[in-house]
Amino acid sequence: MKKIKLPKINCETVCKEIGDFIIDTVKSMESTGCVVGLSGGVDSSTTAALIKSAFDRYNSNRDGKLELVGYILPSNLNKMEDVEDAQVLAKALAIRFEIHNIEKSVEAFKITNPEAFEKDYHKGNLISRIRANVLSTKAATEKKILAGTGNKDEDYGIGYYTLFGDGAVHCSPIAGLSKRLVRDMALFLGVDETIVHRVPTAGLEPGQSDFKDLGYDYDVVELVTEGLEQGFTQEQLASHEQIAPLVGWWWKIFTDGINGQGQK
Repeated sequence: MKKIKLPKINCETVCKEIGDFIIDTVKSMESTGCVVGLSGGVDSSTTAALIKSAFDRYNSNRDGKLELVGYILPSNLNKMEDVEDAQVLAKALAIRFEIHNIEKSVEAFKITNPEAFEKDYHKGNLISRIRANVLSTKAATEKKILAGTGNKDEDYGIGYYTLFGDGAVHCSPIAGLSKRLVRDMALFLGVDETIVHRVPTAGLEPGQSDFKDLGYDYDVVELVTEGLEQGFTQEQLASHEQIAPLVGWWWKIFTDGINGQGQK
């Protein structure tokens, strides 16, 4: 069967193209810069690094300065090392940043939405929407735009985001990059490798990971998405030699767990 071709990029060229897009967007909205939520993950770290690179280039030739501000908004579900990594990144980029624990804001919704606390799924989406509200309000009061951190696989491949939550942004700088290419860009921009290779998680539910939610890795999403664009049928993709081994590996773990054979 024909091979599914995966895109390659020149990181230096793409970095400039995304940077130009960010600057054009900010200037067209007469904003003073961007606000971004920092989670300690590769997507938000790469987004922040791309924006800072673009602003540094823009600011070096002009009197008016564009500013990037990072907001770290943990709840009690987030690991302290994620918060620490987000701080390290913000300091490395030399950007202004603030940390606000949103747990009290989350708990306040027990008054109006107690039903949302009955299931982790609904509480997780509530947390995402609270973060979006904090970030968008910060952006509005600082006359900045809110930059999203969703990649192509998440936002456009399978729609894995919270409506009115992390999807509520003014622009999405890395929306054209798959998770694989985001990691490539992160390494190019000097993001720490521990962040680049961390297991993706939204941090919205206890023990949550993207893999657990989806049942497959982003490599599968990219292969299927690219395969469909290249004319492969769903039936062909289901048994394709580049996809089947990845899905099969997950399926074995999944079925072993059901049969009580999984290891803790």
